[in-house]
Amino acid sequence: MNIKWAEQGDGEPLLLIQGLGYARWSWDPVVPGLAERYRVLFFDNRGIGESDKPDGPYTAQQMAGDALQVLDEAGVDRAHVLGASLGGMVAQEVAVASPQRVRKLVLCCTTPGGEETIPMPEVTVQLFAEAATLAPEVALRRFVENALGSDPPAGLVDELYRRRIENPPDQAGWLAQAAAGMTFAGVDGRIAAPTLILTGTDDNVVDHRNADVLARRIPGARIERFPGAGHLFFWEQPDAFVRIVTEFLK
Repeated sequence: MNIKWAEQGDGEPLLLIQGLGYARWSWDPVVPGLAERYRVLFFDNRGIGESDKPDGPYTAQQMAGDALQVLDEAGVDRAHVLGASLGGMVAQEVAVASPQRVRKLVLCCTTPGGEETIPMPEVTVQLFAEAATLAPEVALRRFVENALGSDPPAGLVDELYRRRIENPPDQAGWLAQAAAGMTFAGVDGRIAAPTLILTGTDDNVVDHRNADVLARRIPGARIERFPGAGHLFFWEQPDAFVRIVTEFLK
């Protein structure tokens, strides 16, 4: 399996795992700040970008294997692991499958899986239903707007929309990744790594209350909330994100 990865910075390794339909470019707002202290490793999940796109459906466990492959290829025995959305599910699988390789764990805008998961907010369910009736460029812009809070920084919708147009996901790969999220039933085991859970209070994609469910499942986990921010809070508040993550990891 060819998994395309990149790195920036020196220090303790920090592996970033992105979510559904986003390649490694989507860490751009936070990689420079994190790289001031860490050796940041970031990659294209299977099914997107320059990584292989095998037939799906995928599972979070398979994708966790890809993340561990990146660590192997980078010569890293042990790293901090940070995952967003679907990447947060993958990060949980990494922490359970290979606990000896995870120093600290950061879970962003993600769910615990299983029956306790609080469902996707209705606004996004309705948007998915409506998207098929919209022109593709209109639907894409709506999804970008929906992934942010109610008052995002000036120009951010335009910037993200442009980046999405320039980096269109492979449709089959997107569906295969989506299957991994839809079938994630929670990890089969205990997460022992010190864990930080991050969420935007205005997340329309993953209900922010899932952070509390996750925290109850992981001993000692703590939650930090980004007021007024949406699903992509690391684009909306990158400086705060870098500060909070750095303080936790150090």
